[in-house]
Amino acid sequence: MANEQYVAALQSVKTFFDNTIECFREEDAEFAPLDGMFTVAQQIAHAAQAVEWFLEGAFRPQGMAMNFEEMEADVRKITSLEDAKTWWNDAMTEATDTVTNAAPESWGEPIRGEIMKNAPRHAIIGGINDHCAHHRGALAVYARLIGLSPKMPYGE
Repeated sequence: MANEQYVAALQSVKTFFDNTIECFREEDAEFAPLDGMFTVAQQIAHAAQAVEWFLEGAFRPQGMAMNFEEMEADVRKITSLEDAKTWWNDAMTEATDTVTNAAPESWGEPIRGEIMKNAPRHAIIGGINDHCAHHRGALAVYARLIGLSPKMPYGE
């Protein structure tokens, strides 16, 4: 039962995020409000990368990876909306598959490492939700700054 609940939570995260980014066009991919900030495409890529990071970290003996500079460099390489959305969709598919196939009893096992140390593995579902909501909000602001109107994330 837990796996089904976690999958449903991930599906909501994806739907809400997809609704927000639906308004962007390829020509918006490299928009950032200020120099040095993530672009539209990089915000989406970063959200995708974080989903992978949470999932991998919850199940790795050493916990969450701490190579943040390297991770940021990977995100900064993304310049196309298509590439960012592909990463996002692939990350969410992998997350759903991982959650579906995880042994239900494994969700209570503690996370190792420094981040979320000793929290039960299922805590990553809330982490993914919060992190994606944060970037979804940033992307809604980006959209409005370039004259777009993002969809209400929670419904039609």
